[in-house]
Amino acid sequence: MSDRHILTAVAWPYANGPRHIGHVSGFGVPSDVFSRFQRMNGNRVLMVSGTDEHGTPITVAADAEGVTPRQIADRNNRIIVDDLQSLGLSYDLFTRTTTANHAAVSQEIFLGLLKNGYVFPKTTLGAISPSTGRTLPDRYIEGTCPICGYDGARGDQCDNCGNQLDPTDLINPVSKINGETPKFVESEHYFLDLPASTRALGDWLATRKNWRSNVLNFSVNLLEDLKPRSYTRDIDWGVAVPLDGWRDRPDKRIYVWFDAVVGYLSASIEWARRSGDPEAWRQWWQSPESDAYYFMGKDNIVFHSEIWPAQLLGYNGEGDKGGSPGSLGRLNLPTEVVSSEFLTMEGRKFSSSRNVVIYVRDFLARYDADALRYFIAVAGPENQDTDFTWEQFRRRNNEELVAGWGNLVNRSVSMAAKNVGGIPTPGELTDADRALLATTSGAFGQVGELLSRNRQKAAIGEAMRVVSEANKYLSDQAPWKLKEDPARRDTVLHTALQAIKDCNALLTPFLPHSAQQVHELLGGDGVWSVAPEIHEVTDLDDGSPYPIITGPYDQGQAVWGSTPLAAPGTPLAPPTPIFTKLDESIVADEIRRLEEGGE
Repeated sequence: MSDRHILTAVAWPYANGPRHIGHVSGFGVPSDVFSRFQRMNGNRVLMVSGTDEHGTPITVAADAEGVTPRQIADRNNRIIVDDLQSLGLSYDLFTRTTTANHAAVSQEIFLGLLKNGYVFPKTTLGAISPSTGRTLPDRYIEGTCPICGYDGARGDQCDNCGNQLDPTDLINPVSKINGETPKFVESEHYFLDLPASTRALGDWLATRKNWRSNVLNFSVNLLEDLKPRSYTRDIDWGVAVPLDGWRDRPDKRIYVWFDAVVGYLSASIEWARRSGDPEAWRQWWQSPESDAYYFMGKDNIVFHSEIWPAQLLGYNGEGDKGGSPGSLGRLNLPTEVVSSEFLTMEGRKFSSSRNVVIYVRDFLARYDADALRYFIAVAGPENQDTDFTWEQFRRRNNEELVAGWGNLVNRSVSMAAKNVGGIPTPGELTDADRALLATTSGAFGQVGELLSRNRQKAAIGEAMRVVSEANKYLSDQAPWKLKEDPARRDTVLHTALQAIKDCNALLTPFLPHSAQQVHELLGGDGVWSVAPEIHEVTDLDDGSPYPIITGPYDQGQAVWGSTPLAAPGTPLAPPTPIFTKLDESIVADEIRRLEEGGE
């Protein structure tokens, strides 16, 4: 294993309900493909995230059900943990933002910013509901954007033009909760001084040469109009403000978005504490040789390319106001912000409220996890909005996974098992044999280079091209016609099986579940592709129970490169199909479910 440390920081799914396949196409599968590849390549990966559990949507859901926000968070945390583990997302730690550890780290970042002058108090106008007297958070106020005229801008940001907003900026603001016009009253808050970090942010972004162009261009354009942003909110559910006169107030908390991005750091610290070496997190956060990759959908770019870096710069004392690092020491900025575009559904935007949705657990109850992972990798919204249709899902599953990769594995292993009973003994290789093995072993360089730059669609396209070459070789050599020349037949089959082993390694980051199956079909023993596990733990500081996702990923055999087959004579059994062919009727059935709003 190398000494290169790679942090995979994965967007925190919000715990106001189950996650749908649009969510995991942005933050989930791409981050896992990247992490699995980096581990196979010998690097030390720390992949962290958790459920984001503070903020108004949780309190609104709790009010509607007559329960506490913690009860809502507990229930949805467990649902999300189950779904992400079933999808095979290999977190070193998937935790939650309601831990005492997270609160302490969030408060430390706030205090460090305050000490260096990047957080300051200010009296501002806050929105309240005239009918209930409760505070209306910015995201729960909508109106017309004063900059671009978009009707549907939120009180914190316009999703159309990307500009930051305040609720008082909106034209004709209304509450999303009940449609009434909010009343604005004075309220004291702390603000993050984003303008004081604009120069440092610009200098940092100027060094980001390999980002996806949509992310970099959007981030650079935001620098033109950065304004101070409220670090606290009028709400009783969240991380307490760690100041005298504020700490025990029931109506003031740190803004959920500020504490959520601190979660990447707090989760790393929690992982280190659970590992037995409380300082281990520093290797990923403070070493100049470490890299940090942040994965999310495009609606979260601003928080990862502007606000979180500004928090880190301010905590480090590296903005216009200077200063010195807080007690945690200097913290590294992101190496890359890897943002995907949006996945739509049969031409419509995903919407839980309108039943235009496919929840992860419902999908996995009917279809293979690797089938979904494959679709996201090969046809997902990597650099442009993409539409999920059931017909395209069925076609890619049947024509590419089943008829392409699955058929190559099935017929090669079947012939070897039937004719030899195990791994065949090869004879002298022909030019065709050597050419195929050069193609499969040589693909690791190109596919790996693409994966290291998060060009995952191109990477899996190249891997599947190699699969096609192996299929062509098998058809051209036709070992089923070589009954009278068993030595040549065995050489062809051994070559095909070696090519399959190479292809399986190339596809392992994308298809970890079936990769383990193929490993076993080829006579391999032990674990090839480690699956994530759910562990029941207790809070390290207050003892409350909750589930985490983790895994012993260093115990897998998967490596990035060509490795030899099991020894000739290793028994092979007749295989069962590794992928399920989907009938045409599933298209009509799934569209009917969608129109009817679920099961």
